[in-house]
Amino acid sequence: TLWHHQWLASGASCIMFGIAAYRKCSSGSGYPNISLSAPLPGIPKPVFAAVDSHEQCETKITTLENGLKVASQNKFGQFCTVGILVNSGSRHETKYPSGVAHFLEKLAFSSTAQYGSKDEILLTLEKHGGICDCQTSRDTTMYAVSAEVKGLDTVVSLLSDAVLQPRLLDEEIEMTRMAVRFELEDLSMRPDPEPLLTEMIHAAAYRGNTVGLPRFCPVESVEKIDKKLLHMYLQSYYCPERMVLAGVGIEHEQLVACARKYLLNVKPVWGASTPTNVDLSVAQYTGGIVRMDKDMSDVSLGPTPIPELTHIMIGLESCSFLEDDFIPFAVLNMMMGGGGSFSAGGPGKGMFTRLYLNVLNRHHWMYNATSYHHSYEDTGLLCIHASADPRQVREMVEILTREFIQMAGTAGEMELERAKTQLKSMLMMNLESRPVIFEDVGRQVLATGKRKLPHELCDLISNVTASDIKRVTTKMLCSKPAVAALGDLTEMPSYEHIQAALSSKDGHLPRMYRLFR
Repeated sequence: TLWHHQWLASGASCIMFGIAAYRKCSSGSGYPNISLSAPLPGIPKPVFAAVDSHEQCETKITTLENGLKVASQNKFGQFCTVGILVNSGSRHETKYPSGVAHFLEKLAFSSTAQYGSKDEILLTLEKHGGICDCQTSRDTTMYAVSAEVKGLDTVVSLLSDAVLQPRLLDEEIEMTRMAVRFELEDLSMRPDPEPLLTEMIHAAAYRGNTVGLPRFCPVESVEKIDKKLLHMYLQSYYCPERMVLAGVGIEHEQLVACARKYLLNVKPVWGASTPTNVDLSVAQYTGGIVRMDKDMSDVSLGPTPIPELTHIMIGLESCSFLEDDFIPFAVLNMMMGGGGSFSAGGPGKGMFTRLYLNVLNRHHWMYNATSYHHSYEDTGLLCIHASADPRQVREMVEILTREFIQMAGTAGEMELERAKTQLKSMLMMNLESRPVIFEDVGRQVLATGKRKLPHELCDLISNVTASDIKRVTTKMLCSKPAVAALGDLTEMPSYEHIQAALSSKDGHLPRMYRLFR
């Protein structure tokens, strides 16, 4: 075959070059005496592809007459990702039963004015090789479609219909109730407790307000949510000025033309929008503890049982993604790193983050130690999740409080550079993916009206210094801790003791004296 001949030809040229280099540089002992850091002589220098500027096609943004923003990033290829992002989520449910956004996520791309069922929508997309998805977070609802570029008109028409003209039939709402109940059951049974702990830590950190409101519909709200309530919510939040139509892989003018055609003078099924009912509350960080005593001995599945574990998450208030300190916090989170204990230790593994070096490699009985950073437009939360045997919970909590205190020390030059490089490479690698670029464009434009390009973010990361890390950590340690605890909590220290440890110099928990155990 042609490929086989090409392979033979390339192999032959390598052998010829190799022999030439070997003859020229052999020391006579049978091995070439060439340093591995020096290029091989006789082999032409490599030619790398070059980009003329940091980013040829900047993100283009147009605001339509009704307030809707259209944002696009051209990325050449056969397929595009287009979607509508709405500034609405579980944080906006103060005046409603919690779970409205969760219901809307499940009801997305069901029957609309134009399409009789979800199957019709999927068949229409199939003609253009397309798929659709809806995801809701605490502050954003995102309807997205990936399809062939030539089907753009159909895609935008379908998105407009799905967002503004859903039928919300009784049988669809009933099916959604079943899906939500199943998801709640699954959440409490799954072996990985991270989603449940994230819910609990937000509830502890922002008790009863904004991002502390439940992301998943509580059991008591499942029966309360009906078509009338959904329409009331949609009328308040699904208005053009709270939306962005984002697209990656298409020409901007083409996307704007489709937006004018399908999103400019469309009357939603719930009537005219009334943005006066919008909840504009600013997140109030409270700190606190949410405990859930739970038997975790039977969560494991399959032939390799997971031992019974107790899970603890401790968090402190960081900052919003709109503040300058957001970048130093992102670097700090990367510096802490961590993960599961499986394959954690041993030389040469390349696991140099603090939670590996100081925690998992030193305390073999810990099963997990991972850092997370959640950031919103008005607040943020940096937390560490750890898990261990229920009998060692007190010691595990003390290890975490010590790690928080040590964050305020001066970061080493090498670990800081490593964290910055890792953050930049993760950012750039994630932005290789078209759906990720779409989400990045949409979220940034929705929050700020513009988009910082990857090279701008990389420059900001490069400028972070050890004193920046120390400054943001010192400020963070002034806040009250938020604690989530799940499992057998017999040995769990009190919230006051955790608070005292985070206010101390060394992070040690106050001593407990027991006459009887």
